[in-house]
Amino acid sequence: MADNLILLVEDNPDDEALTLRALRKSDVMDEIIVARDGVEALDFLFGAGAHAGRDTRVQPSLTLLDLKLPKVDGLEVLRRLRADARTRLNPVVVLSTSNQHDDIVSSYALGANSFVRKPVDFGHFVDVARQLGTYWLSVNRPPVLSEEA
Repeated sequence: MADNLILLVEDNPDDEALTLRALRKSDVMDEIIVARDGVEALDFLFGAGAHAGRDTRVQPSLTLLDLKLPKVDGLEVLRRLRADARTRLNPVVVLSTSNQHDDIVSSYALGANSFVRKPVDFGHFVDVARQLGTYWLSVNRPPVLSEEA
């Protein structure tokens, strides 16, 4: 599982460290960019702010998106991502501690590809990270956008 770019959007330092550790322990060796709030995630995706000048033709193979984010929440990030032709088809997995029915329904209604509740147990978290990495980075075949998109 290499040569992919993963965008992890997570504001909690403990959850960030746990996710990165779980992905590495699962042999996901891809480049992982961390955005710690919704604005930072949008700036990365669209080449603005601190990421101005970034080649936005290079998009994440997978975005792991928390919902409860400062500045711009995860649902709004998802809404903006799906509204733009450059990012509309990017695979997005909502990775959240929420188990609220409304969060799950809203995530799918806005175009999330998957909704995964963050496991509390580290061993289970590693297993989930391995499954996510295997499926989204090895098994799944994302569409390739043409230059006109």
